[in-house]
Amino acid sequence: MTLKPLADRVIIKQIEAEEKTKSGIILTSAAQEKPQEYEVIEVGPGGIVDGNEVVMEVKKGDRVITGKYSGTEVKIGDDEMTIVRQSDILAIVIRE
Repeated sequence: MTLKPLADRVIIKQIEAEEKTKSGIILTSAAQEKPQEYEVIEVGPGGIVDGNEVVMEVKKGDRVITGKYSGTEVKIGDDEMTIVRQSDILAIVIRE
């Protein structure tokens, strides 16, 4: 089963927490900080939302940061994903 977001919705999946620190110390699951970075899985078409035209700025594969409590969590099989509005996305992560 797959999901296709409507309008200005975006399906995102949380990126796994680091299991090791940069210095090589292995962290237990309780000590791992839950990251707020997500990967964009699917993007809606945009269009007219609440009387305003919405152009989708994120694309599939982007890494993004969202508000801590934004979106609706869904579970499809073993995959846990979140559906958010594009306006809930705070930034696109650009690695240089």
